[in-house]
Amino acid sequence: MGSILAALHRISQNAFGYLTTTILDPKPTNTVYMTGQFGKKLREFSALGGDAALRVAIERHVGERAELFAACGHAVLCHNDFHEGNILVDRDESRGWQVTGFIDVENAIAADPLIDLAKTDCYSIRGHRAKLDGLLKGYGPCGQARAGRLAIYRLYHALELWDWFASTGRTQPLGSLAHDMGEPIAPS
Repeated sequence: MGSILAALHRISQNAFGYLTTTILDPKPTNTVYMTGQFGKKLREFSALGGDAALRVAIERHVGERAELFAACGHAVLCHNDFHEGNILVDRDESRGWQVTGFIDVENAIAADPLIDLAKTDCYSIRGHRAKLDGLLKGYGPCGQARAGRLAIYRLYHALELWDWFASTGRTQPLGSLAHDMGEPIAPS
């Protein structure tokens, strides 16, 4: 999966933003794009009844780390939902399991490639060290400030998922997601 994602990320984009047949509302830098995305998701979080103190803590945390977004100098094609459920495989008796493709591209974005790795980790790997190591090994070198960028993108994806569940009325996962958001920003 990592090598397929790396190949996808070799497709450069000329701006940052949501993709259809073009980049909608293109942003010139990752910093502009991601600070805007966090702002949008935090407004949704508040409108959907999210904890006000958690929102303030996330705003502060992201503001203190906004330089991480600048580490990505150009956008690439990102699947933005790359997990086992969207991977097509075939089992061949002589070669074993082979990845044959992927599906579910309606969330595609032009963005920092690490946002894709972080979403796979956040939605699918969920702390399974061997799976994450395998994904990153298959992907190859991820660039400077990898750990910090992956962490802030995981926070973004947890916030995005919280908003989605809350907007659909599915309240059961909200507490766990709020915990996931609060854990990396808790004062040490």
